[in-house]
Amino acid sequence: MQKYLKEIIDQKIELLEVLRISNYMNQLEEAVHDLADCLMSGGKILLAGNGGSAADAQHFAAEIVGRFMMDRKSLPAVSLCVDPSVISCIGNDYGFDCVFSRQLEGLADRGDVFIAISTSGKSENLIRAVKNAQEKGVLTIGLLGNDGGIMKDLCDRPLIVPSSITPRIQEIHTFTVHLMCEYIEKLLFDQCEA
Repeated sequence: MQKYLKEIIDQKIELLEVLRISNYMNQLEEAVHDLADCLMSGGKILLAGNGGSAADAQHFAAEIVGRFMMDRKSLPAVSLCVDPSVISCIGNDYGFDCVFSRQLEGLADRGDVFIAISTSGKSENLIRAVKNAQEKGVLTIGLLGNDGGIMKDLCDRPLIVPSSITPRIQEIHTFTVHLMCEYIEKLLFDQCEA
């Protein structure tokens, strides 16, 4: 059992090293600056994902609206995954492929940022949402995995975790969410921690 746990830890360390020496960190920095610019200009962050990625979207929104590490004013972020009445209404009337794009149609404004989280980059409901967001002048960031799937060519800022192991991708997505939140607070507020 200990050998198995060591293999898992080694996989994680190897993946982090790949990200450190790849272009991922530069892309992440650009994405965070886009998010900070959006928030400073009065825009909001909208997020969506399916399954575990929905939890990541909800987690990100909570850290932005509540707080991450600093005692600071609340910032606007909305997870499109959390309202079962809206999701079931749209799913029933328009189909599951429209659950996020329909919400963006009503909630997104030019200057906002939409973050689509997908380990495969192939989720039809997120592909439609990215396209809808771009039609509205919303910048799109993709937290993706594997080779980025279809979404890597659709998102303005694709951040691709180069792994085919879903749990490793999800772990890096959570790590990325925390990096983004901490960096946003650093860019927007003084270093006065709570």
